[in-house]
Amino acid sequence: MPRDIVRDRVTSALRDALQQASQKGQLTINSWPPIALDLPKRPEWGDLATALAMNLASQERRAPRDVAQTILDNLDQPRAVFDHVEIAAPGFLNMTVKRDLWRNVLAQIETEGGAYGWNDLGKGHRVLVEYVSANPTGPMHIGHGRGAAVGDAVANLLRASGFDVSREYYINDAGRQINLLGQSVYARYQQRNGRAVALPEDGYQGAYVDQLAERIQEDLGAGLTDLPTEEARQRCQEFAYREMMNVIREDLRTFRVTFDSWFSEASLMSSGAVTEALDELRRRDLLFEQEGASWFRSSSYGDEKDRVIRKQDGE
Repeated sequence: MPRDIVRDRVTSALRDALQQASQKGQLTINSWPPIALDLPKRPEWGDLATALAMNLASQERRAPRDVAQTILDNLDQPRAVFDHVEIAAPGFLNMTVKRDLWRNVLAQIETEGGAYGWNDLGKGHRVLVEYVSANPTGPMHIGHGRGAAVGDAVANLLRASGFDVSREYYINDAGRQINLLGQSVYARYQQRNGRAVALPEDGYQGAYVDQLAERIQEDLGAGLTDLPTEEARQRCQEFAYREMMNVIREDLRTFRVTFDSWFSEASLMSSGAVTEALDELRRRDLLFEQEGASWFRSSSYGDEKDRVIRKQDGE
């Protein structure tokens, strides 16, 4: 674990004050709770605060402010730790640390460099952090950028705290949304080839859809119009999916966000794992059929109601 010079010195000073008060008979207990240090709500109240006196008050059978005063009276000021310590209701100790001690932290940071702040709290435990995971049905927006920044920061913090971190982007490349993308691009492609075709209801209407259709036409000409509708739509979907994933990857790379794993939902569906999971739930009598759909008995686990797990159309 890294040393925190300021907190170490403050904690040590408080612990010594407790020891001295105990030896003088001013405190009756010989073992104390962990000393927690917090940031005061307002900067003018000091650098650090502790509720130590309030934690001890019930055991000492005294008012928190009295216990705080006892601790304050026994603080060894020559230790050059504090500029100022004061008691705040109902028994907080607000502490202002000497500036020289803070300057020592700068020296510590300079010495440790990039390793400063790293610790072994996680002890190598594996953690999967899944973030961004924007549907590959269009370019990312500012909300995805926020998710990328927050997710990457969480992963970095966990790694610096000794966890074995794996960063995952879950690709939603199966289901209704990706099918709508294929239908939307195919509709624009047909329009480019003189066919009066409307976009599907709830389809994607952004300018990028027409750009994708233009790219397909540049690559394949009007050839898709001779194919069966479902085959042509599928080829448009696959092309659009690849293009969108390339855009997403490049945007994230520019944003300096990288992933260890790009996990495909379609690969999960085709692996048989979902079917196995549903079979297991069915064996445990946790699935039931109603209104042509399969439902999960999630209310048995505290949910407000049961949830559809397979819709009427089989999705």
